[in-house]
Amino acid sequence: MTSPLIPTTNTITDTIAIQLLHDLVMTPSPSGEESSAVSLLIRWMASHGYDESYIDEAGNAVGIIGSGTRDLVLLGHIDTFTGNPPVFICDNTLYGRGSVDAKGSLCTFAVAAARAQLADDMRLIVIGAVEEEAPSSKGARYAVTQWQPQLCLIGEPSGWDRMTLGYKGRLLINWRWEGALAHSATAIATGPERAFAYWQQVLSYAEALNQDITSQFARLAPTLQAINSGHEGVYGWAEMTIGFRLPPTLSPYVVARDVSALASNDAQVRAYGHEQAYISEKDTPLTRALRGAIRAQGGRPRFVYKTGTSDMNIVAPQWGCPIVAYGPGDSSLDHTPDEHLPLDEYLRAINVLTEALSRL
Repeated sequence: MTSPLIPTTNTITDTIAIQLLHDLVMTPSPSGEESSAVSLLIRWMASHGYDESYIDEAGNAVGIIGSGTRDLVLLGHIDTFTGNPPVFICDNTLYGRGSVDAKGSLCTFAVAAARAQLADDMRLIVIGAVEEEAPSSKGARYAVTQWQPQLCLIGEPSGWDRMTLGYKGRLLINWRWEGALAHSATAIATGPERAFAYWQQVLSYAEALNQDITSQFARLAPTLQAINSGHEGVYGWAEMTIGFRLPPTLSPYVVARDVSALASNDAQVRAYGHEQAYISEKDTPLTRALRGAIRAQGGRPRFVYKTGTSDMNIVAPQWGCPIVAYGPGDSSLDHTPDEHLPLDEYLRAINVLTEALSRL
């Protein structure tokens, strides 16, 4: 027996949906500075049919529709990578930081939730999480303690006709050396040379693990994110930050142990940002609803796996419910100065998600 539907009483036009996206992208919100964007989204929810909208203790924007016992959390993030490229619309495409990663997905959630015809046993919780782009992941770590949903959608760009089933894990390493300076004519290694030698050891470690593995999702991927050196009086120093994207077969704690052991005794290594890779199930009520909605919009649904991380890595192991990431946009534009989202794709993603939520 199907549950009766609650008819929508709030009409949100495409023009209103586009205006929300434009306004949210226009409001800068790098990690740690999201309050203005959060307030904007809360006000929009309050005036567009949400039963509740508020800012939680972590600073997340939270909107709730419905009062049923079956919870679906739509977890997007409202913070962005650094930088503030100009925001403008050209050729029906919105340019600006966050248009793809991931305010486009968050606005898709906000609009589709308000448009959907919900079964009376459902409750939708839309969350605009803070600090997803930071190692702290403050918003998701707080949300996971406040909710225990039966279903979860993560707001990340997949393209309107695709769903993301899995993300690689993450680990960050800070390496630092301090020691006495020596004349450049001596054979004693300088700080930068020590840093370079350690980086080469890390690359060799990854190369050995990746032997005969061709899939990018299954490979360990180290990245040199920062390197600096200098001196203070007669002592020199060098430090660097190395990031790792981890396949499902590797624990971040094992990698942290291994690469820490590679360092010399006079260097310090600090590991942080440990996130295990996660792969969700392919056939669930959530993916079936999305597949049907994508087909109804003329698309061919596909599944993808991402080489980055998302809040899925944090909440999925704790909630243990069907979960998938969805949102418009090309993720290869994430963090780039040319970040942009075609508005037709944004509106199509809203239509897909509106129908999928109604199917549920």
